[in-house]
Amino acid sequence: MGLYKSVDKSRSSVHIKTDDEVIVVSGDDKGKRGKVIAVSPREGKVIVDGVNIVSKHVKPRRQGQPGGIIKAPSALYACKVMPYCSRCGKGVRVQNKRDGDKKSVRICAKCKEEL
Repeated sequence: MGLYKSVDKSRSSVHIKTDDEVIVVSGDDKGKRGKVIAVSPREGKVIVDGVNIVSKHVKPRRQGQPGGIIKAPSALYACKVMPYCSRCGKGVRVQNKRDGDKKSVRICAKCKEEL
């Protein structure tokens, strides 16, 4: 037996949601902002528009279709991004708040503005 506990990947969750505005806090793209395109909670990764751009070599699939090198955003770990608060102007932690009968709303932990 190992020293580490096994992690149940089926119940993992990510603090980032699709269509969130996020800022990268570490890595080559540190300081870049973008909108989340896709979230993969099982892997713990997110794809952010305009961040972590990689070159892909594409082969033509049909006759007449061009092949070549295209640039596309690649996935990065969710722990490397934080939600961006437009009022604070930086990456912030998130709190949940209930508004009466409404579902829980995510708010900025510093300025209490809704994200």
